[in-house]
Amino acid sequence: MNRDEIMNILPHRDSMLLLDDVEEREGTAVGHYTVRGDEFFLNGHFPGNPVVPGVILCEIVAQSACVLLLDRMEPGQLPVLTGLNNVKFRSSVRPGDTVETNCRLKRSKHPFYFAEATVTVEGRRCVTAEFSFALTAGA
Repeated sequence: MNRDEIMNILPHRDSMLLLDDVEEREGTAVGHYTVRGDEFFLNGHFPGNPVVPGVILCEIVAQSACVLLLDRMEPGQLPVLTGLNNVKFRSSVRPGDTVETNCRLKRSKHPFYFAEATVTVEGRRCVTAEFSFALTAGA
């Protein structure tokens, strides 16, 4: 699924769409985003030593899970992040890095879905997290 296809599922646009591609592989959402270096969140984090903020890495993970909810979403519904648990930041992500996310659903109680994820760069683990979503009516 490319950026245009992702925009059919998520309302994120422009600087807040943080995926280049995402696909489902055997129940796991695998997403990619290459950090260009000109992103808004790098301007002050940190001058001369840019590091992708942890909250942005969590957002990339959340966006990549969208592909896992495709067959569960009704027309007009939006997946909304409802929680983060056991988040661990293990290694920095910098301009030029290509982030790879791996997310899988652990359980569900409609409209809530619970997942776990890892973020890696070239096999180096950067983030691990558990998170939850709710499917809500779009505006």
